[in-house]
Amino acid sequence: MTRSDPEQPKAELVIVSNRLPVDRVVNPDGSIDWRRSPGGLVTALEPVMRANDGAWIGWSGGTDPDLEPFVDDGLSLVPVALSSQEVEEFYEGFSNGTLWPLYHDVVAKPEFHREWWDSYVTVNRRFAEAAAETAAESATVWVHDYQMQLVPAMLREMRPDLRIGFFLHIPFPPAELFQQLPWRRQLLEGLLGADVVGFQRPGASQNFVRLVRQRVGHKTHRDMVYLPDGRTVQAGAFPISIDVEGLEQLARSEPVQQRAKEIREQLDNPKYILLGVDRLDYTKGIYARLRGYSELIAEGRLSVEDAVFVQVATPSRERVEQYRVLRDDIDRLVGRINGDLGRIGRPAISYLHSSYPREEMAALFRAADVMVVTPLRDGMNLVAKEYVACRYESDGALVLSEFAGAADELRQAFLINPYDINGMKASIMQAINADPKDLSKRMKAMRKTISEHDVKDWASSFLKVLSEARPMHHKQLRPARRT
Repeated sequence: MTRSDPEQPKAELVIVSNRLPVDRVVNPDGSIDWRRSPGGLVTALEPVMRANDGAWIGWSGGTDPDLEPFVDDGLSLVPVALSSQEVEEFYEGFSNGTLWPLYHDVVAKPEFHREWWDSYVTVNRRFAEAAAETAAESATVWVHDYQMQLVPAMLREMRPDLRIGFFLHIPFPPAELFQQLPWRRQLLEGLLGADVVGFQRPGASQNFVRLVRQRVGHKTHRDMVYLPDGRTVQAGAFPISIDVEGLEQLARSEPVQQRAKEIREQLDNPKYILLGVDRLDYTKGIYARLRGYSELIAEGRLSVEDAVFVQVATPSRERVEQYRVLRDDIDRLVGRINGDLGRIGRPAISYLHSSYPREEMAALFRAADVMVVTPLRDGMNLVAKEYVACRYESDGALVLSEFAGAADELRQAFLINPYDINGMKASIMQAINADPKDLSKRMKAMRKTISEHDVKDWASSFLKVLSEARPMHHKQLRPARRT
């Protein structure tokens, strides 16, 4: 890490997201270092950022108020500070206690608190000011996700010269749910500050345009919104993806192949390994999934001698009450299932409440015969695509919720309704008993899809549409250099 000059050059491309693409690490001597976050977003955007002297604005993850902009591995990073109260009200409160459940079909009940909203407005303005300060004349600013929905309009007011894009990584709800929000108009007007508003699925884009017409009163036609000042806003679906090539290379590496064999041996070489990998979140459908699997064991359709379900549940938002309750519920369920159905050395479910490096996840994807991805609602769900990327021999089976964005592309998966436990059980058995030729045909088709639409393709397609949004008044972004 190197500190930058306070008079750092302005950026032609600015990325704004809730978090920086690096994690803050405090060393034993009290000094601070930064470690690159394992995320697809930075993989996609790094080449185009380097080509355009880009800068990334985000929260450092801590409450240190005096972090200066710095350069890490050639990337210009601009930390935005949050106080402990703002972490509680903006991040844990409005972002994850109000918007997250509302945008995920009200799987949990959203809370509406005026002080949370006030904090959301304050923090969004701080991010918008950082972007206005960082961006060069006529630069491109790409704002990301539900925590930043007011930034586009705030930034447009400060810097009308900018080209502004916004992408929502989570679902966007239908009008019946969205209009519960007391600040529904303010959020819609916030998003309308962008030239292009991107979503994971076409239905989300249609929901947005319909709401703008109904609630804000602007004229719309298909995916276009026409504002009174003559500006247009284009909405559209841009399904995000993963670094397919990088993940497949990792899966093919000798250490990962060896680790995959070790995992099977540590599980006593069962005939079938089923795998779930999720953040511990109530939208992921973990409880119903494990319950359904336990019924297959109890009914004798599977046995603990032949099969094991490995569930990785990465810790998430542990200061939020709903997440603590969910963790306790899952802990009790796993204990009860293993107590009732397990044998010595043969648990029905191998439960891991921890996070793991990419190498270990790739090894798990290689070891698993059946991947079970059953969210109640998900913007995309990249785990499904990661499993497919790691199955370079075109084997294995994917059981996938039709309510994940990935279901639009991975149509050869065994698609299920996660609320229908009997249907889920039938699809798991269908995947286990499928003819290997059928599995290979399905996997080849899914691998072709994700290879043709990887994360770099996603980023370049969004930026291309954004660059064409107002071509008369803006500089064109330089494309990332081909390597």
